[in-house]
Amino acid sequence: MSTIDLDPEVEAVLPLLNDPDPAVRRVGLLQIADFADESPQLFVAATGDVDAGVRLDAARALEGNADPAAVRALAGLLTDADQEVVAAAAESLGEILDPAAGPVLIDLLGQAVGEARAALLAALRKLRQPGALAQALALSEDASSNVRREAVGVLAYLKDPAALPALERRVENDGDPEVRRIAVGALSFAGDAAVLPVLGRALRDSDWQVRQEAAVTLGKLLRPESVAMLIAALDDPAWEVRLKAANVLGKLKATTALPALIGALAHPVSNLRKEAAGALGAIGDRAAIPALQKTATEDRDIDVSKTARRALEALQS
Repeated sequence: MSTIDLDPEVEAVLPLLNDPDPAVRRVGLLQIADFADESPQLFVAATGDVDAGVRLDAARALEGNADPAAVRALAGLLTDADQEVVAAAAESLGEILDPAAGPVLIDLLGQAVGEARAALLAALRKLRQPGALAQALALSEDASSNVRREAVGVLAYLKDPAALPALERRVENDGDPEVRRIAVGALSFAGDAAVLPVLGRALRDSDWQVRQEAAVTLGKLLRPESVAMLIAALDDPAWEVRLKAANVLGKLKATTALPALIGALAHPVSNLRKEAAGALGAIGDRAAIPALQKTATEDRDIDVSKTARRALEALQS
């Protein structure tokens, strides 16, 4: 192994890296772990070690390293026989923040098979590489739910309108609720009301977390056309969904939601009662004053009564 351009401290450890004992090689890697960015070639070489422990330490040391050789070495470990090594490699790839690594990752994704593609997609997500769009669209239909989940995540970060049909298909048809949830959240970048029918159906999804995400997404879009579906969501079996719906109705100043929000002031979950009181204050309709007065004086939860009082102050000022 060449010692050209190596720090003297690193050069002094080279005999340890070539020791026949894997425990000694691991000690050597740990001693120079701080030099992984400036001397990645040593750690790249260690990813090919016969000992899984050495490969594991090398993978961890290369965390976030955008050097092309390091990226390729980490990608190679995604098919390692040791699952701890695989997990470490995936985590290190996911910490890459330098967009310069994007083309290498995209190239590797085109060559990868199986679950390795999920880790590469996860690494690409935060880099927002337009060149990843085509592969992410294709992989959003993959048989593996892990791959589909990460592909949808890439599409969410890219915010390309061309991805909307694929995201809508995931919302409507995917068998994995987590994929559906991520796809629902990704629809928040839509620029018009065309996605509202899909989000309305997502508000009736069998999984409450998907329904909750649909309400959150509607809160980002803030389309007046969504008021009716959000009022319907105030009857959701999950109070968490009702809470998000109440919050959005307040932001939309939906006066037609007053009866449903006033009804929510009697819900057994204090968090929902508090959100309903806040929404009534945000809407600003004085018709809510009697219900808020009752809540302010009678609710046993301090936070709920405080929120109701603030809402009253806003309405009476």
